[in-house]
Amino acid sequence: MISKKNSIIRISAIILILLISACATIGEITPGRGDIISWQALPGWQQDNLETIWPALKNNCLTKKLPAGWKNTCSEISMMGQTDTDTIRAYIETRFVARELVSTNNQESLITGYYEPILNGSLKPDSRYRYPVYGRPKDLVVIKLDKLYPELAGKTMRGRLEGNNVVPFYSRAQIDNGGKQLAGLEIAWVDDPVDLFFLHVQGSGRIRLPDGRILAVGYADQNGHPYESIGLSLIRRGVIEPEDVSLYTIKNWLTENPGELDQILFSNPSYIFFAVRDEKLTGPIGSLGVPLTAERSLAIDKRFTELGSLVWVDTTFPGEQARPYQRLMIAQDTGGAIKGIVRADVFFGRGDRARDLAGTMKQAGSLYILELNPDRMASYILGQTN
Repeated sequence: MISKKNSIIRISAIILILLISACATIGEITPGRGDIISWQALPGWQQDNLETIWPALKNNCLTKKLPAGWKNTCSEISMMGQTDTDTIRAYIETRFVARELVSTNNQESLITGYYEPILNGSLKPDSRYRYPVYGRPKDLVVIKLDKLYPELAGKTMRGRLEGNNVVPFYSRAQIDNGGKQLAGLEIAWVDDPVDLFFLHVQGSGRIRLPDGRILAVGYADQNGHPYESIGLSLIRRGVIEPEDVSLYTIKNWLTENPGELDQILFSNPSYIFFAVRDEKLTGPIGSLGVPLTAERSLAIDKRFTELGSLVWVDTTFPGEQARPYQRLMIAQDTGGAIKGIVRADVFFGRGDRARDLAGTMKQAGSLYILELNPDRMASYILGQTN
């Protein structure tokens, strides 16, 4: 008679073989990814309090849009339940390997931050609340180009129908410069056009209504125009030095120069449309379709880093003192300004600290992708049977 322990070992061995056969062979190098490095060589790896990433990992498993092999990983995470930092660290070291992300075109690394702003607004317009937050237009057409051209996988085009032709959707200037193209699509009205612009930049936020209620809004779609940094516009004008550009310096300049406000804002033709979301969620919904977790969710360029991937961030806090900022994060979001393999945007949450960090974060640093490693599953699976 076969013992229960031997049966578990045999089943585990079969699972291990299936896992290994289903995954890519470790050792294959993807362009932009360096060799495997040891966990001892990963800067700051031993200092991170990994207990706080566990809820974000569970959120990660709420979607089916994960890298290959994550179905098994999510099953393991579910079985482990709530656990401590040492156990999480040992599990990750067993299940993953780390590779540094390396620019292939001499792009300098840049790690910035974003947050969930709180605006003042109303469900009805008046002399104070004059600036509309729009929902998604029904005539916004999204064309997936890979349906016609497979080589353009993941590429889309947005526009609107004009007769039988698809033409570009309205730009920011056309929408906000007295146009009525989106009349009737207002979700709410807010009291500050600059705050509204930065709500577009952040992609989600909360609107405090006059009666104290909170309306949570999140990204629903975009007009298809490219994102252009108004910070760069101000640098080109020579009114802000590159090293001084931040959320605060931009807002201050716009506030002090109201006559040039529209011209600067319209230099970014990209426009975001919003949807009302459940304000009880722990955070806004990112591109992966799961709630974001403060300082554990990361926006990346999905051309290089697959959504749902674990990424180790090695950078510094903003400010004169270069204090290390080293954390394990999850690629759960994207952004119009996040372009390149060594470019990332840390979600800092909401509140004063989140605003201050997001407003000043523009640091160099290193990013490390954590790839699933089937070759190391044997010690983990078989270890559970002993």
